[in-house]
Amino acid sequence: VWFDSGSTHAFVLEDPVHFPGLADIKRKVDGGQDSVMYLEGSDQHRGWFHSSLLESCGTRGRAPYDIVLTHGFTLDEHGRKMSKSLGNTTEPQKVIKDSGADILRLWVCATDYSDDQRIGPEIIKNTIETYRKLRNTIRWMLGTLHHFKRNEAVSFSEMPELERLMLHRLSEVDAVVRDAYANFDYKTVIATLANFMNTELSAFYFDIRKDTLYCDPPSSLARKAALTTVDILCDAILKWLAPAISFTADEAWRLYRPDAEPSVHLTTFRDDLGRFRNEALAKKWETIRDVRRVVTGALEVERAAKRIGSSLEASPLVYVSDKATFATLFDIDLAEVCITSNAMVTDEDAPAGAFTLSDVPGVAVVVEKAVGTKCARSWKILPTVGDDPEFPDVSPRDAQALREWKALSA
Repeated sequence: VWFDSGSTHAFVLEDPVHFPGLADIKRKVDGGQDSVMYLEGSDQHRGWFHSSLLESCGTRGRAPYDIVLTHGFTLDEHGRKMSKSLGNTTEPQKVIKDSGADILRLWVCATDYSDDQRIGPEIIKNTIETYRKLRNTIRWMLGTLHHFKRNEAVSFSEMPELERLMLHRLSEVDAVVRDAYANFDYKTVIATLANFMNTELSAFYFDIRKDTLYCDPPSSLARKAALTTVDILCDAILKWLAPAISFTADEAWRLYRPDAEPSVHLTTFRDDLGRFRNEALAKKWETIRDVRRVVTGALEVERAAKRIGSSLEASPLVYVSDKATFATLFDIDLAEVCITSNAMVTDEDAPAGAFTLSDVPGVAVVVEKAVGTKCARSWKILPTVGDDPEFPDVSPRDAQALREWKALSA
């Protein structure tokens, strides 16, 4: 039996009559571009992998494969061997029936298959939660892009810094994802994308840009730049996730690009993301995000003390003693970045009791109440609310947006 299994390369790779689809394969050792990979469990190092190597070296003078990929065995969530008598088995068909095929696929991709992998109710529950977060981010992007016109896309050079930062991060993620896929490291693919989508997109970029996307006038360059960025993000992410959650990615793709390829699986990864790299900008925003963390911490203290509810009720005063940090913040709309109605930065000495974080030296924050009237549209508290007589309940920015939307719907 070992000789029969070890001979499979001969009648699979060298029999164009019975395997015509493999007839054109030309391995790299023969000057071609193709690689032959053997995939089996770790017990086959002394089984199929070994017998194949012996048989091929004896008859062909070389290994029958270019890559050997091995995986561990599937155990229950406590690390025990599955047994019907123990009642600890997990049937793939039941997972698919109860939760969908993409949940099972995501579990496989998120698992370190180089060791024995575990599965059970709690692990599937955690996988469902990971999937839910990925799906919700995709759904938000699709909803945001519903009325996006690609002929209004903004060039990279015209984009605000925040958009250029996120595209820089996208290019970094692209390098990690490509390398992980090339090395069959699917766990890193999922971990990288989940962290990027949950932490950097949903909790940071999208949170900041919701005001611009929802409240800016349609003609706003900032709004168009944000839409352009979300479009690029959505395109790249759906293609990256397609091998893992194939049905979800394909469903989303048909909604996202009904005018393009009929399936995401007929597309390839974007090859233009490297042009977005900007290490200097990324370094600058490390400082800005550190300052943002201090402001966010100060806002949480005020919220816990019930002195404010929403962050839009606040107008933080940020004391910065470091000259380089102060210069970095000079052209940044900190209120926008921190999602407050207003914010001021000063290089004066901070008063006693100002909020600080030990890992962000030289930055202190005092949270004051925002001054003005609450805008009925953006909910920002601004002194300019009521300046526009046509729309006295909103800020001038929102009044202009209402006029433009009214004109577009006429």
